[in-house]
This record gives sequence, structure tokens and C-alpha cells, in this order.
Amino acid sequence: MSQYSLMATGGMMVAPHHLAAQAGRDVLREGGHAIQAMVAAAATIAVVYPHMNALGGDGFWLIHEPGHPPRAIDASGVAGAGAHPAFYAGLDHIPSRGPQAALTVAGTVSGWSRALELAQGWSGPDLPLERLLRDAIRHARDGVAVTTSQADLTRDKLSGLQSQPGFASTFLDRGQAPQRGYLLRQPALAETLRTLAQRGLDDFYRGQLGASIGAALQRLGSPLSTADLAAYQAQVVPPLHLRLTGCAANLYNLPPSSQGLASLIILGLYERLQVLQAEGFAHVHGLVEATKRAFRIRNQLVTDPGRLPQAPESFLQPAMLDALAQDIDRQRALPWPEPSATGDTIWMGAVDAAGRAVSFIQSVYWEFGSGVVLEETGLLWQNRGISFSLDPSHLNALEPGRHPFHTLNPALALFDDGRVMPYGTMGGEGQPQTQAAVFSRYALHGQGLQQAITAPRWVLGRTWGDPSTTLKLENRFDPALIAALLAAGHAVEVLPASFSDTMGHAGAVVHHPSGLMEGAVDPRSDGAVCGV
Repeated sequence: MSQYSLMATGGMMVAPHHLAAQAGRDVLREGGHAIQAMVAAAATIAVVYPHMNALGGDGFWLIHEPGHPPRAIDASGVAGAGAHPAFYAGLDHIPSRGPQAALTVAGTVSGWSRALELAQGWSGPDLPLERLLRDAIRHARDGVAVTTSQADLTRDKLSGLQSQPGFASTFLDRGQAPQRGYLLRQPALAETLRTLAQRGLDDFYRGQLGASIGAALQRLGSPLSTADLAAYQAQVVPPLHLRLTGCAANLYNLPPSSQGLASLIILGLYERLQVLQAEGFAHVHGLVEATKRAFRIRNQLVTDPGRLPQAPESFLQPAMLDALAQDIDRQRALPWPEPSATGDTIWMGAVDAAGRAVSFIQSVYWEFGSGVVLEETGLLWQNRGISFSLDPSHLNALEPGRHPFHTLNPALALFDDGRVMPYGTMGGEGQPQTQAAVFSRYALHGQGLQQAITAPRWVLGRTWGDPSTTLKLENRFDPALIAALLAAGHAVEVLPASFSDTMGHAGAVVHHPSGLMEGAVDPRSDGAVCGV
């Protein structure tokens, strides 16, 4: 892959699968706006990257319209009315797979609807849902080639997935994990998408489709019901905000139950360390140590927004960040680990010709979520609710109607010079870390956008189902840097891969005030940058 970001002037779409990027780009080419393009890409990637996301999952949006403050959409589902501790009597934790793991409403489709509502009145053609969902319907009906990551993850997680309702008939090839290039057809999902295109997105929750979904979940033994779907609505929420003076930019991310607070704290602390250049010990050590402090706060604070123990904004105040930064030893590592979380996700970004930008993330939490596929509709359901604890004293104790803790957090930066930068990544625990690596390289240390994403990365803690809590590094790092990190007390694990999926699939778009757009996509993904 080239070290240079790709450029265009009429619109740009970045996604971790090339067919999703093309679906969004084609909408932009027809004059559609960034939200329409993102809905088209979101529907498509739910079909072509099913191990990472699905219509049965959740989503979060950050939306920038020139001349207006950024807006956020929380399209994360809540625990069903039947999802209470008594439902899991006799268990010490919520099962990670199966119908009992499918305990929260899928919010992402409602998020698409809410975003399109916010865009009413925007210039451009009024593209119907039939157009926005067209590519997704075609790929589900006619088939899509299974990617390497889907094939590998299906094989690696097969023992926990193959017995789940509907999984084998939907995603396996004669009972085995499919090979790369296997043509995966999802006719039931194609029909569901066609139904949504004809009846409207609300049918997923309050129409015939919603009734079918709820009944199927109940039959399989999920605590969710049709009434839970009917009661759900994605919400527009005020985003969290952080000012960085070093790069003269305002950063935005999602409030709880998202871990977006951790992403902002990391960069706020790192700026205070006044590191002079990227890729050296001070850069990696500084961001890792900032991550530890941010995760400590996240683990004590982030929960359902209705029961927050403290206002998250208080941790983004300059005095608080100054105090936290003073706790960082610039030469020695803080002993670790703290509790951590895993997750699988996609991030996508879009900018249209009018400079309207979207940073979007969509997920089923673990790879293939609960593993449950509702065969009548082809819907794969998330297992985000396993973030709840059955301990009633826990910060994230299970309770009907509550949001579980979310790793999802799309990011957006508005620079004083007029640049707009939606950016983000998948990767659960690694999301805030990769965001910090990419943003610091580009905005604080002057690297090119593509270089900032391609450069070797690290992740602290567990991710992708790995139980270890080490500081994992790709093997392209300078051996002298690795030695210095070890000497400082970091529990370093050098991965065998030069470009590891463990590091997530990052992406970014920058819209310059001249109208020029540049985009970068992760070589670790199957993605593409598509310009107009």
C-alpha cells in the first residue's frame, strides 16, 4: 500500500470493506449527502462483513454540518424487560453465546433512521430507501466472497458458534468454516432489507418485521420480546468535547455508555507530556501510560447514562487532566492490568461535497455476536449485553431497560484552520488506543494521514478473545524501542505479524478548507478509500 493518502474533491468514503466503500461512494456520486452515503455503506457492510457487524447490532454516529455544532446519535440497545438477574438464576455470569446472550435490543437500524431525520432539509436529491439499500440487497441475494478475516475468525471460534441457532445454515459451508473466496449468500437477509426498503426502517421495531423478530427471539429463549423492540428509539445526544491547544483542534466523541471518554482523556494527557516526535520511546510509552489512567477512570465511571456516578465532563477539565498527567512516570510503566473488554466492530467515515462529515461505528460486540441467527429474517444478533454483571453492586449491574457498557466510540476533530477529520477504528479495548496513535501521529507529530494508519501499532490488554493483558506490538517496531519498553517495566509481547488484525481496522478522512479531501484506510483490513 502507498504511504500517501488518496485525494478527491467531490466526496469521499472510507470503509474496512471495499464493497461498502463503493456503495457509499456511489451515493455521493449521485449527489447524495454524507448521511445517505453512510446508510448505504452501513447496510452493505452488515452483509459483506458479518463477523464484525450486523443489523442485529448497535451503532453510534458523530455528524458534522458546517456552521453547526457536531451532533451525536446513540443507537445502542437496552436490556429487554425480561433481562433481569432472575432470568439467569444459577449462573455466575451471562453466557457469552446463544439466546441468553441476545439480551439487548439491536439499535443500529433505528440509528440509520434517526440520522436520516437529522438530514432532512440538507441539499441534494431525496434518495429513497430502495436506493440506499440497493447494494446491500444485491450482495445478500447474489452472494459475496468471504474475506480472510471472516474465514479465519469462523474457524477460530467455530466450537462456540456452530451449535448456535441458525449459525451453521447461514455462515458455514457444509458444516465447516468457509474458505476465503467462498460465495456467501444470505437470501433471508436480502428479503429483510427489501422489506425495510419498502415499508421503512421503523418496521424493524414497530411493524410486521418487528413482530416477527420478537417472536423468533422468544421462541429461541432470548429475554427480548416484540414489546422491547417497539419501545426502542435511537437518541440524539450531546457529544463529549476536548480542546487540544497543541494542534489547535476540538475533539468530539460519544458520552457514556460509550467509552469515548477514555479516548479523549488519552489524548488530553498525552498532549501534556509534550512529546516532540512520534515512534520513539516517549511516544509509545506516553500513550500507553495515558491509556492506563484513562482506563482506570473509564472502569469506575462508564455505565448507563441514567446511573453515572459522576459527570464525565469533569474528567476533561484542564485542571483534572493536569493532575492526571502529573501522575505519569515518563520512564517507568505503571503495573497493569485492570479489567478489560473485547469486541469486534467496523468504523466508516464519509464527507460529501458540501463538507458535511460523518464518523460512524457499528458492531455486534464479539465476532458474530451471540452467534444466534434468526433464520426467518437472516438477522445475526449481538451479544453486547454480556457487558452487564449479575452482581447487583457492580457499576454495570444487569437491569431491564439499561444500556450496557460500550466499547464503541467514533471520533471527530475540527481544526481551527478549517480541517474536518472523522476517524476511528474497530477493536474493542484497542479503539481508544488506536485512535490516539493515529491522531497523535497525524495532528501532533505531522505524519501523513496514510502513514499514520500504516505505521506499526500496539494495543494494551485483552482483545479479540486473547486472555493475555500484555502490551502487544507488531513486529515492525525498532528492536531498540522494544528493549527500552521492556526495561521500563512494560510486559511486552511482540506479535509475529507485521500487520495484525489484533490492532484493529482504522480509517480517517480529512476535509480541507480548500475543498480537497484525503482519505486513508488500514492495510490490515479489506477496505478502500473511494473518492468522487
